[in-house]
Amino acid sequence: MKRQMMTAVAVCALAFAAGCASTPKTKARASGPEQTASTTTPAPAATGIKADYPITAEGATAFVADAETQWAATSEYVARIQWARATNITFDTMWLESKANAEATELQVRMANQAARFNAVQVDPVVRRKLDLLRLGLVLPAPNRPGAADELAQLTTRLDSTYSTGKFDFKGRKITLDEASLILADSRDPEETKALYEGWRTISPVMRDDYARMVEIANEGSRELGFADTGALWRSGYDMPADDFAAETDRLWAQVKPFYENLHCYVRARLNARYGDAVQPDHGPIRADLLGNMWSQQWGNIYDVVAPASGGASSYDLTQLLKAADYDATKMVRTGEGFYVSLGLDPLPQTFWERSQITRPLDREVVCHASAWDLDNADDIRIKMCTNVNGDDFYTVHHELGHNYYQRAYKNQPMLFRNGANDGFHEAIGDFVGLSALTPTYLNQIGLLKTTPGAEEDIPFLLKMALDKIAFLPFGLMVDRWRWDVFSGQTAPAAYNAAWTADMLQYQGLIPPGPRPANAFDPGAKYHVPGNTPYTRYFLAAIYQFQFQRAACKQAGWTGPLHRCSVYGNKEVGARFNAMLQMGQSRPWQEAMKAFTGDDGNDASAIADYFAPLNVWLEQQNRGHQCGWSAA
Repeated sequence: MKRQMMTAVAVCALAFAAGCASTPKTKARASGPEQTASTTTPAPAATGIKADYPITAEGATAFVADAETQWAATSEYVARIQWARATNITFDTMWLESKANAEATELQVRMANQAARFNAVQVDPVVRRKLDLLRLGLVLPAPNRPGAADELAQLTTRLDSTYSTGKFDFKGRKITLDEASLILADSRDPEETKALYEGWRTISPVMRDDYARMVEIANEGSRELGFADTGALWRSGYDMPADDFAAETDRLWAQVKPFYENLHCYVRARLNARYGDAVQPDHGPIRADLLGNMWSQQWGNIYDVVAPASGGASSYDLTQLLKAADYDATKMVRTGEGFYVSLGLDPLPQTFWERSQITRPLDREVVCHASAWDLDNADDIRIKMCTNVNGDDFYTVHHELGHNYYQRAYKNQPMLFRNGANDGFHEAIGDFVGLSALTPTYLNQIGLLKTTPGAEEDIPFLLKMALDKIAFLPFGLMVDRWRWDVFSGQTAPAAYNAAWTADMLQYQGLIPPGPRPANAFDPGAKYHVPGNTPYTRYFLAAIYQFQFQRAACKQAGWTGPLHRCSVYGNKEVGARFNAMLQMGQSRPWQEAMKAFTGDDGNDASAIADYFAPLNVWLEQQNRGHQCGWSAA
């Protein structure tokens, strides 16, 4: 169903609230990070935040109040400049965005360091939560010494630019990641996929020294804020001690790993049948380049290779249904809005329709990567897409509007609480709605399908979903596992690539198509590493969406298979759903989870419930095969 899928993220300067939110799953052609101009011009000093708040409870309260006021003004200012650049890319808009981002970053550094001064002060719990959020708002904190912030900015700009401008030689010409990803998705020639896989990774060895220096500086800044290292800073944003959060992700992975191993075993056998023992043996790890994705994180592009031997075709094609029903881009978005309105939520404001970029303009360069925006921390919500009438964008529309409805739901919270319960929640909201949007039940409800297919189409539907949803889980976990070890010093620069390859094997059961060169820095070939975007949020979102789905369908009284459930039109579900959204980040995420699902915490068993028929089928298909792989 979904084609050319990969993980990317839009670049947003604002960590606390406002600005853009982006789906991690998008088409290869739109996968590159957004470009910004860089400048070394010192940003003007941020105003409104004094340096001499008394280190008392009263001083902390006054500081937080001033910080919220200043951040509300700054975030709207920066968001509007970011929007102007993203929807009209010129030298001047890039210059303006770079300058505005620098000013916002300077303010965030000052506020984070100010907040850290109150670490030992007994304050009101609400004030304490806001202080903690201020300390946690920086992904890469610069230490408070002359020249550190400038050096860190130069390193991160250079890393991002190296990735963004990366090209490599392929069959006599230079190609980009987008071009390579499209070829890789369709190629069934192992020599060609190997050349593409290895070719893209030639752009990253030059990053290693810059990355190592960046880690040193960020760790220094993190320690000044009271954290052991930058990985501990990242893990501390989940309302539990950093080590407890790491253990929690281990527990979640243990819940889903058996199903992943069944999928891995089945896919490996089909690849072996296609390519033979010399290319892909029927035991051990899978050769990573054969899975249709540059990072082997989603496998939906090779459905034609691994489809059931019989009955693998669907009786409908969503893209064709949309075109037959005369959908255009605006009707796609109206349909997505209709899902949320059917739950009892208000329609989108008129300004959404007046100010959003729904289709690609013909008169200027724009960023087409799909993203959702909240420009004023209130009602000026928008999406930015270059929408095409196809099944991929039908899903994406429902996902992006999830960000917008979340943003509007928490608009009445204090400024520092206008965000998702944690970063995984913001991604999971639209993915949860997307689970309904992809069901034939929903397509029938909105008139795109005359009748819903029978149970004979369940396995093809679930297999396609698993190739994207389940295959992603170990990758969603391993990216930050690698970084946590780097930040802690457990993995030294000389071992960067060996550790990455070892994590691929341990978590994904994958190996590169051939030996890696001594200077390889394969982590740098994944944007979120040089782009410094924490990745565990996507692992969590992949869990949460099914937890939300199971709870919502139970509330709706659904008694059929979970994968066929659509909550479209159920206002009781919508009321409880919106109550969770309205909480924003005001309370620990565990309370937000309970408000909607009734669960006290994370529970990946919902994935097993959703895919139960497929797991039984996979076990039958895997009889006689040696499943698993050695992580040694």
